[in-house]
Amino acid sequence: MALSPRLEFRQAQSLTLTPQLMQSIRLLQLSHLELNNFVEDELLRNPLLEREDGADPADPEPAEVIERSTEITAYEDTVDRGDRIQDADSIADGYDTAVENVFPDQTAQDQLNPSSRLDRNGSTEGGEAPDIDQFIASRPVLSEHLEGQSNFILRTAADRLIARHLIDGLNEAGYLTTDLQALADQLGAELGDIEAVLEALQGCDPVGVFARTVPECLAIQLRERDRLDPMMMTLLDNLTMLTEHDMAGLMRVIGCDREDLVDMLAELRKLDPRPGLAFDSGPVETVVPDVFVRRGPDGAWQIELNTEVLPRVLINRVYYATVTKKARAPGEKAFLSDCLATANWLTKSLDQRAQTILKASAEIVRQQDGFLTHGIAHLKPMTLRMVAEAIDMHESTVSRVTANKYMATPRGLFEMKYFFTTAIASSDGGGDHSAEAVRHRIKQLIDAEVVTDVLSDDTIADMLKQEQGIDVARRTVAKYREGMNIPSSVIRRRQMKNAQQMA
Repeated sequence: MALSPRLEFRQAQSLTLTPQLMQSIRLLQLSHLELNNFVEDELLRNPLLEREDGADPADPEPAEVIERSTEITAYEDTVDRGDRIQDADSIADGYDTAVENVFPDQTAQDQLNPSSRLDRNGSTEGGEAPDIDQFIASRPVLSEHLEGQSNFILRTAADRLIARHLIDGLNEAGYLTTDLQALADQLGAELGDIEAVLEALQGCDPVGVFARTVPECLAIQLRERDRLDPMMMTLLDNLTMLTEHDMAGLMRVIGCDREDLVDMLAELRKLDPRPGLAFDSGPVETVVPDVFVRRGPDGAWQIELNTEVLPRVLINRVYYATVTKKARAPGEKAFLSDCLATANWLTKSLDQRAQTILKASAEIVRQQDGFLTHGIAHLKPMTLRMVAEAIDMHESTVSRVTANKYMATPRGLFEMKYFFTTAIASSDGGGDHSAEAVRHRIKQLIDAEVVTDVLSDDTIADMLKQEQGIDVARRTVAKYREGMNIPSSVIRRRQMKNAQQMA
């Protein structure tokens, strides 16, 4: 049988994602900041689009010539955030816990941004004079602050070049993360020259920058205060013993008594283990809720979108009709037709995104009614599939619509992903328990401990099974405990005994 080329026609069905459909799917997972930036770009590209809040209310044009996206009434009551959104930054590997035991929690001061723009006369867009409380002086940037000092400290251009590379290697806490030997090979310099420049830079303000470890950072500050004696150096070399609260062993290593140790720890508490945090590392973004949840007059939950963060755009069809009549070239008409199609797609996509968020939020609130009413102990296990099946959507759609979205409830501000937790089986045949609720119960048991009765992981697992019917293994208890940065029972017992002795 001879082979020969031939043409055949076959009819088949296939699912194709158009560019606009892919863009609509991408809009679902954008946060409100990203969405506003996207809409802002579309407003610059498309002459038919206008912001709804920028329309002139005295415009005599009829309302039927303008289409706009769906409006949803905003809920204006304020809701307390609580302590649900936290941010923790590590300083140096192996020393985080030691620092937390010596130093109190330090929170960087939030930087406020003005909420309105000024015109040439110094007034806001609404015509009112700006409130001075809306403004705050920005803090200097750490790199610029150090570069100015290095220009005075270092004499040669080669040393200043090394200094710029060392400054670029600092993290936001002021610690040097660059390997000195690698930097020497990169610049073709001697390692001794790199170390000499580093030693000079370690005298810059704020004191403690360019350290590579927490003990080195504290040693630099103690040396500046003329408090770096041999006993203090020994304490810094054994900071990890503080994580175990082995005060007796620490006193033996240092060769001091209890009063000397208390004085040295008090001296350490006066130092700053994160000197770089006093400077700006970037813009601070405030978490703004996308959805508000509150009790209605009838006792039912009311879910409303935060329209303050939703971009609302208009299609100016009057302008389109006017310009189309004057268009002569085929390219001009094609451009206007594309702009109109894009504008129609954008308004439809924004409306669909808002309705999808509202639909998914309503289902989350329905399934987590116990949590909103009674607290975290009643948080139910919930998966993306459970929500997707309830609202007749795909799991990937629910995953996108809950990503980077926040919900303000009477119990605080939560990321929507917070409500999706795994299930832990019940030993008595009842309903499953949420992993977050189990973590909360473990923390309650540990918080209620006394020095004479510190609970091990096995004991906690047994208590959860006997008292609440939660069938959880010891290793699961240990994993949840470590995830909450709670030390083991041995270390907790030492902490309580040392607290009694130091009191």
